[in-house]
Amino acid sequence: MTPLLCRKVQSSFSAYLDGAVSGRQMQRIASHLEGCSECNREFSALRAIQRSLATLGPAKAPADLGLRLRLAISHEQARRTSNWRDSLSVKWENTVRPMLLQVSAGFVGAVLLVGSIGLLLGMVAAPEPVMANDEPLGAMTAPHYLYSTASPANIVSDHDSLIVVEAFINDQGRVYDYNIVSGPEGAAVRNQIADHLLMSIYQPASVFGVPVRSQVVLTFSGISVHG
Repeated sequence: MTPLLCRKVQSSFSAYLDGAVSGRQMQRIASHLEGCSECNREFSALRAIQRSLATLGPAKAPADLGLRLRLAISHEQARRTSNWRDSLSVKWENTVRPMLLQVSAGFVGAVLLVGSIGLLLGMVAAPEPVMANDEPLGAMTAPHYLYSTASPANIVSDHDSLIVVEAFINDQGRVYDYNIVSGPEGAAVRNQIADHLLMSIYQPASVFGVPVRSQVVLTFSGISVHG
């Protein structure tokens, strides 16, 4: 028998066993099996496998399938709730941060600076940073300054000036990063500001009672030691 004919016949074995071929095709396959020992072995092995599978019967569902399904549904609901909270956290950060940056950019005068920051989640430090009264935004609460383990001190710089800082607070109430929005930015000034911020403790902002990351704007009084 030619290999091409054998491959063609073998490709029809499954349909042949299922009775899904015409009478003429069935006769040709049966005739081929009588004269081809190799195809006959292949067909016999396939038929034996089919018979073995037929004796197994339908698989039974595990006894604890219902419990597994309930657990899976519970985990999916918990995951969706977590995603919903994360989405609210992102909206909070994307809404508050642009407001703070917009207000910070307009702080030219010292009097307007302190008054404006007091209206927006800010805190004024002269020399120690102090949080202004927080205003809740619906179900969202702003971060609230609690205390600092650092001793109160002015920021020593090259000349007297106000230093505006945007501080980033994590959901544990600790400052993890900051930017100097205006004022001197030398290494000595940055080190002093970092010492103040790292020692400050806040009550974190929250969204529907869930702590989230947030930002606050602070001002420090910079003084010159050169008189």
